[in-house]
Amino acid sequence: MGQQSMRQAARRAALDAQAKRRRERAERDKRIEALAVDVLTALEERKAAIADCERRAGLAVRKLTEEERLAVGEVVQWCGEVLTNREVRRLARLADPQTSETRMAPVVDGGSDCQVDVQG
Repeated sequence: MGQQSMRQAARRAALDAQAKRRRERAERDKRIEALAVDVLTALEERKAAIADCERRAGLAVRKLTEEERLAVGEVVQWCGEVLTNREVRRLARLADPQTSETRMAPVVDGGSDCQVDVQG
C-alpha cells in the first residue's frame, strides 16, 4: 500500500469514526430530550393534580364554614388538626369564585387520588 492510499484509508477511518460518534451523540441527545419532556410533563401533571385536590378541599372547607357555620378553629379540630388555621383560610380562598386563584387553578378529570366529598 502506498503512502497516499494509507493516508486516504486513515482519513476515511477517522471520518467514519467521527460520523459514528456524531450519530451516537445525536441518538443520546434524542433520548435525553424525550426523558426531559417526560420529567416536565409529570411535574405539570402533579401540579395540576395538587391544584385540583386543593380546590376540592377548599370547597369542603367553605361548606364547613358557610353551611355548617363552623369557625376556622373548629374546622381544624374536625380535621384532626392536620390543618392549621392559616391553611384552612388559604383553602377556602382557593374555592372562592371571587378570587383569581380559583380561575387559574387547573381541574383534573377522573383518576385523582385526592377525594373530598363536597356533596353533603
